[in-house]
Amino acid sequence: MSGLKQELGLAQGVGLLSTSLLGTGVFAVPALAAQLAHEDSLWAWPILLALVFPIAIAFAALGRHFPSAGGAAHFVGMAFGPRMARVTGWLFLSVIPFGLPAALQIAAGFWQAAFGWSSDQLLLVQLATLLIIWLLGTRSAGSSANVQTLIAILIIAMVIAIWWRGGITPAEIPWPAVADISPPNMANALAVMFWCFVGLEAFAHLATEFRHPERDFPRALLIGLLVAGAVYWGCTVAVLNFNAFGEGREAAASLPGIVVQLFGQHALWIACIIGYLACFASVNIYTQSFSRLVWSQAQERPTSKLAALSAGQVPVNALSVVVGSCLVFTLLIYWLHLPLDTLIVYANGIFVLIYLLCMLAGCRILAGRSKTMALIGSVLCCLLLVMIGWKSMYALGMFAALWLLLPRVKKAKARHP
Repeated sequence: MSGLKQELGLAQGVGLLSTSLLGTGVFAVPALAAQLAHEDSLWAWPILLALVFPIAIAFAALGRHFPSAGGAAHFVGMAFGPRMARVTGWLFLSVIPFGLPAALQIAAGFWQAAFGWSSDQLLLVQLATLLIIWLLGTRSAGSSANVQTLIAILIIAMVIAIWWRGGITPAEIPWPAVADISPPNMANALAVMFWCFVGLEAFAHLATEFRHPERDFPRALLIGLLVAGAVYWGCTVAVLNFNAFGEGREAAASLPGIVVQLFGQHALWIACIIGYLACFASVNIYTQSFSRLVWSQAQERPTSKLAALSAGQVPVNALSVVVGSCLVFTLLIYWLHLPLDTLIVYANGIFVLIYLLCMLAGCRILAGRSKTMALIGSVLCCLLLVMIGWKSMYALGMFAALWLLLPRVKKAKARHP
């Protein structure tokens, strides 16, 4: 037993994963996809879901058979040993310095769009967001799940309201003929859209907190994936219908612009608050996942304070370290005015590499159809690294550095903690 409280149900799991996948992308990516592929983007989402499904099924099988707070690191460790587990864990944690602060900046940007706040006020929003995430994290995973399920409902309600008020009907959706689809445009759109489905590796850290992980974790993962895909597709339909995309337009402003067009200027703040909450949900699940990974890694030294749980069976000490680290880097980025766009691109390579390691682990420790899905997922991840190009060298370099610098785990110590 992990010691973590097991209370998550199917609906809560769907809420956690769907909001994790929607996150910072739901407001921006539909417009970017429409700009790159126009009406072809309507086909791009179903194609992307078909491509991601083998990876999702492999993750679902890993979480079902080997639930652990260690998530990806645990799966890789089972297949390739404790050293690879530590390298994978630290590779995942290496996203904290720039990934979480970047997401916080995107979240705070919605407050600027709604109320015109200054950079100092936006910094306060970021710090307040971290505080709320810490307070939420000191409670059980069920509390985060309930909040994020509510956020998912708000996002879905906004998309439904846009379709209803805009008079969008299935018969009017401009599906292009398959023969008319442009392969280059489709490839460019898929490369951008894939990042909407980064989040499966974070969700894996919560597998052990389901009441029935062998039953509900895989169901929650697959249903949450479909829910997120449907929302992204629905947003793309709306963006195309209202022509809310193109050069010179801010992608993240596309959906708020549609809301203002349909419901008036006074509705802008509602769309911006929903956008902020979507970003909040993504930052929250990653923060909770990082804390569980830190706690899991600390089990090698049971006397460590990071290996302790609170009275509510929550890794509060590990959570405090993660939030504290994010706080430090958020302040540094603000004071030094560091550009985050490039750093985010490099972080994407790390996520794909972690996916690849998990798929390779699945090829080794899974059986039957799940093993086949892991093999297909491995090929897809390799193709994604190629699509990222030379920027993937950052992730490979980080992996090599961690392999060389991290001290080896003594086998005797591992057997007798």
